Amino acid sequence: MALLNITKVAVGCPSLDILAERLQARTTNEVAVVTTRNRPTRHAELIGGSLFWIIKHKLVARQQILGFEEMENERRWIILLDARLIPVDPRPRRAHQGWRYLEGSDAPVDLAALGGAELPAALRHELAALGLL
Repeated sequence: MALLNITKVAVGCPSLDILAERLQARTTNEVAVVTTRNRPTRHAELIGGSLFWIIKHKLVARQQILGFEEMENERRWIILLDARLIPVDPRPRRAHQGWRYLEGSDAPVDLAALGGAELPAALRHELAALGLL
């Protein structure tokens, strides 16, 4: 059975570096937190899957989903994520509100698997725009 994932737009983040900085501020003990108004219906299937981040209409990175917790005194949920932000092979994706499910078979592969993770972000983007990555 393939893992289930979700996608989320990195609102206001023009680059992966800015997203990494923002997530670092929300990280404690190697666990990053992201809040959402509604817990995904299929939340149990998502644990072990990944949250894929969308920047400039492309899936660009992922973080493993560790679990979900309800916030005290609020009607919101916390998505617990592995703090490591893993760059993926950029794939076009339209922006949306909230999150959307992404089947494991449709998820992009990690850049490390393609040998491109060690390249600087600007060079990766330029090569991807030329169709070389």
